[in-house]
Amino acid sequence: MDKWEKRFMQLAETVATWSSCFKENRQVGAVVVKDKRIMTTGYNGAPQGITSCKERGECMREKLGIPSGTRHEICYAVHAEQNAIVQAARQGITIAGATLYCTHQPCVICAKIIINAGIVRVVYKQGYPDPFAIQLFSEAGTEVVRYADLEDAEDKTEDSSGRPFKRASAAGTVSTRKYRQSTQEK
Repeated sequence: MDKWEKRFMQLAETVATWSSCFKENRQVGAVVVKDKRIMTTGYNGAPQGITSCKERGECMREKLGIPSGTRHEICYAVHAEQNAIVQAARQGITIAGATLYCTHQPCVICAKIIINAGIVRVVYKQGYPDPFAIQLFSEAGTEVVRYADLEDAEDKTEDSSGRPFKRASAAGTVSTRKYRQSTQEK
């Protein structure tokens, strides 16, 4: 794995620790990178001036019994990917052509925003139950890479018959098409 891939994902994980989400398993961080330069970061949390769930001491979604992956609008938090893109807009930073590193696979709402922001590649660590987001990325031509596939590509140099693997790029990235195929095989 390219050392930069690892560094940017580690930074996304650090940024995730800044999250103001009440649920421990929902600490999400995002880093937007262009030409190996960090453009912006974002984490999931309440908008400026709004009391967060962590400060309230409860998760509104949990309290209302809203299942994960549904009704995204019923939440105090702005998603990490959205915050990273908003920060770019506020600072006048162009992120078209960039890569977004995120601790979690983006939801469909974030996918739409990522596509319209011109981000061309998304690297995520943890999955999320939103196949429609992956479909939109595929249709838009946005490359989606599961971080574990980058790690696996580093460990594997040949297939089961002993032939060397051919990689899509020096970083060992996986296209959306290959992502769908690999998840269907599992």
